[in-house]
Amino acid sequence: MKLPLGTLEPMPGAATHCPYCALQCGMDLRGDGDLVHVAPRATGDNPPGLCQKGWTAAELLTSNERLTTPTIDGEPTTWERALAHITQRIQQIQHQHGPDAVAILGGGGLTNEKAYALGKFARVVLGTKNIDYNGRFCMSSAAAAGIKAFGLDRGLPFPMADIASAEAILLVGSNVAETMPPFVHHLSTMQSNGGALIVVDPRRTPTAKRATLHLQLTPGTDLALAQGLLHLAIVEGYVDRDYIGARTEGFAEVHPIAMAYWPERVERITGVPVSQQRKAIRILHDAGNALVLTARGAEQHAKGVDTVSAFVNLALALGLPGTEGNRYGCLTGQGNGQGGREHGQKADQLPGYRKLDDPKAREHVAKVWGVDPADLPMPGVSAYELLDALGQPNGPRALLVFGTNPVVSAPRAKHVEERLKSLDLLVVADLVQSETAAIADVVLPTAQWAEEEGTTTNLEGRVIRRRRLRPPPPKVRTDLEILAGLAESLGKGDKISADPRRTFEELGRASAGGIADYAGISYERLDRDGGVFWPCPTKDHPGTPRMFHDGFATPNGRARFVPVEYRPAVEDVDSTYPVYLTTGRVLAHYQSGAQTRRIPSLRRAAPDPFVELHPQLAGRHGIEDGDEVRVVSRRGEATAPARITDTIRTDTAFMPFHWSGAGRANTLTNPALDPTSKMPEFKVCAVRLEKVAP
Repeated sequence: MKLPLGTLEPMPGAATHCPYCALQCGMDLRGDGDLVHVAPRATGDNPPGLCQKGWTAAELLTSNERLTTPTIDGEPTTWERALAHITQRIQQIQHQHGPDAVAILGGGGLTNEKAYALGKFARVVLGTKNIDYNGRFCMSSAAAAGIKAFGLDRGLPFPMADIASAEAILLVGSNVAETMPPFVHHLSTMQSNGGALIVVDPRRTPTAKRATLHLQLTPGTDLALAQGLLHLAIVEGYVDRDYIGARTEGFAEVHPIAMAYWPERVERITGVPVSQQRKAIRILHDAGNALVLTARGAEQHAKGVDTVSAFVNLALALGLPGTEGNRYGCLTGQGNGQGGREHGQKADQLPGYRKLDDPKAREHVAKVWGVDPADLPMPGVSAYELLDALGQPNGPRALLVFGTNPVVSAPRAKHVEERLKSLDLLVVADLVQSETAAIADVVLPTAQWAEEEGTTTNLEGRVIRRRRLRPPPPKVRTDLEILAGLAESLGKGDKISADPRRTFEELGRASAGGIADYAGISYERLDRDGGVFWPCPTKDHPGTPRMFHDGFATPNGRARFVPVEYRPAVEDVDSTYPVYLTTGRVLAHYQSGAQTRRIPSLRRAAPDPFVELHPQLAGRHGIEDGDEVRVVSRRGEATAPARITDTIRTDTAFMPFHWSGAGRANTLTNPALDPTSKMPEFKVCAVRLEKVAP
């Protein structure tokens, strides 16, 4: 069934980008009545290509499952009444409890313009310190580690095309064959040219099956593996002493720590055989052009920053970052995961990747915003800390949610759902009735990616244009229009613009001089050039595809080795909870599944959650393929059918996290936080398995 479009007049076509992952694959859209035709389009250095999620993305535009009118307490209402109701409740709550009693949770899929406006709305219109976003659950550990080592965070400080020319790649904690399939093109080209692929993952995923060498480690032990590889690089004479002396600092502090991680010890910790450790470091050394890439599997831990730092240390020791053809990078996950963390929706940031507690940064941005720097709130707390505090004494009493679905995606999700239900006011802006929208007091229907203009920044730091095919249905508004309407209703209508072009121009001024400097980027230039890499400080600057060749973004221009020590998972296995649980994604779905589970072909491809078990582990519990399995952690339980496979370790279970209800994997996950990034420990917790009686 299709949503009637009424008087909408389809445009003939639009060149835009896929709304899902950070590859931001190019799309050509063509309107034909109530249908939208999708075709892949080459962009930048990437050939045309889409995965099944991208091919079917336009089906939601006219789906009968999308939201088409505002609601209050489940009843349809007008926009005027909805905004008036929200305004009245915000004013009451802030009058009674103070400005910080109203909070905002944003998303890494929002455009740069919306992420910027959300941060400004929180701090200037609401005057609250309480804003963070779901990117805290995605790239925060890699970002923090990158800043420690290099002085800034840009996921890939080089174009994706460079990947194809590598002679060896160490890929840690990423299953790109399912999470961003078109990326595999670069790996395939690399391998067809004779390059070697080393994959670190507890599962023999479709990506690991392509590998020259698969290091199938125990969940949560990536840091020990990195230390062990660095140990071998040192004792085998593989470290690049000239590079270390000329371009880095801190190796003397890291060296003695690495010497304590001899291969046999690392094998006991990780389960990776000594022979494979030696083979891996030899491959990286022998390659004339090597690359180290980390992703969520290494980062989503309570020691995620230290784990990424350990792999950065390895890359630095081998002389890789900032040299021609030799690289280190992190794979960003969400569609605008890079841009979404640069312009102010993060608890501690101002636009341009500035720090909120930096007086000079506050002065610069406040001048652009036309406010007194003293009136800007100081940093708030991270996403999980914010969710955990909802409705608690001295915690926020109201929450506005844009572009995320924490009822499914947050760790310890049952607890988070309870905190959301305890609020005096929960407002959700979304395009479908997500699980979070289903419990909201007010739901605001938002436009989809093909119905709005804007920009995103893909995983290589390339700013690109999102173009509108046609306007949204009559009673649907863009997020910028919602924020502008609320600002007007709250008496600060001059602070937020509904115009994305005007918002982007202001973003450029606010980011000028910052680490992520967009000042030289304009819609006209993006239309002409097809994308511009930041930093780009002036209109005649060429942009910066490759970073760090002339020095790192540290005060002295040197990259820093960071001393780290391995520590076990916060929650290790024991006699009561004897099995490791790790979580991840499947090919057909994206993030919380709120969108992809509503597309019929994707739902048919992956209709239900499952528990992946090795035959030996299943046999010990009397579980056969298809049996219902109850997975129990210290936080709750989830139930799903067993999927028996020898591609997983014998001590580990795997669940995808795209589903709600009984099969919600994040009911089980541990909210223990990394002390620096505040990343929860999604990727490992202790569980027990119980076969459910027929």
